[in-house]
Amino acid sequence: MQMHHIRYFLALCEDLNFTRAARRCGVSQPSLTNAISDLEQELGGPLFQRKPQIGLTALGRAVWPHLKQIEHCENAAREAAQSTLRQIARASQAAPVAHQAQEPIV
Repeated sequence: MQMHHIRYFLALCEDLNFTRAARRCGVSQPSLTNAISDLEQELGGPLFQRKPQIGLTALGRAVWPHLKQIEHCENAAREAAQSTLRQIARASQAAPVAHQAQEPIV
């Protein structure tokens, strides 16, 4: 399972329209459709009913909260990493410069 599959799934859950979800994700509609198909194959069944209107299947409803949690954890990990890197950068700027070793007097 890839993160972009999860993001595309969640966008499609919100938009219930392949074209709008693809636009929101910055990909072509066929790319989004292929990613959703890959995810459906990986999870073992259809996540969306396509006709007469698009909507979540029972499988889609069952996995939605878990995939939403994965997205939340990804965002939290990214924020933690960025915060840590900022702290490291500030600490390295504030650290005193090491004294250069003086040559021994002969």
